Amino acid sequence: MYIALGLIAPVALYVIVIYNGLVRARQMAEEAWSGIDVQLKRRADLIPNLIETVKGYAAHEKGTLEEVVKLRNQAQAVPQGDVAGRAQAEGLLSQALGKLFALAEAYPDLKANQNFAELQTSLETIESEIQMARRYYNGSARDLNIKVESFPANLVAGPFGFSKREYFEIENEADRAVPSVKF
Repeated sequence: MYIALGLIAPVALYVIVIYNGLVRARQMAEEAWSGIDVQLKRRADLIPNLIETVKGYAAHEKGTLEEVVKLRNQAQAVPQGDVAGRAQAEGLLSQALGKLFALAEAYPDLKANQNFAELQTSLETIESEIQMARRYYNGSARDLNIKVESFPANLVAGPFGFSKREYFEIENEADRAVPSVKF
């Protein structure tokens, strides 16, 4: 009996260590996703102010403004756990923002507007922070995926419901470019 207990105890301890490592990796990935979500929310909150500032100068460019608002709303409507869907929606929004800033080139008064300049700087900062959050999330997802697929952790991961995470990737090459906000 002591021999059986002596064999079972180390195996049980090893399973506990693997399980705790998987839990830690999953929590890191969830925390990293939260970081992306926060930055995307900051960008979404900035867009209405940007639109209102531009509206006063470019009233006849209504289509571009409406497209940005529509894509912002679509990006916010993507379900919380849909990483691929969120990446696609945010990529489309980035393209529309690029068009909006290109539109501003035609309005020298708009480029000189203090509110617009501050919004432009804020958006540039947020885009940089989104990029950093995306890298952190993808690193956390990679670490979790390695643990879930590696032997012997995969023997513990499957029965306890641990699964791989999707990477936050942009599939369209044109969407990968950060909108140009320099004048």
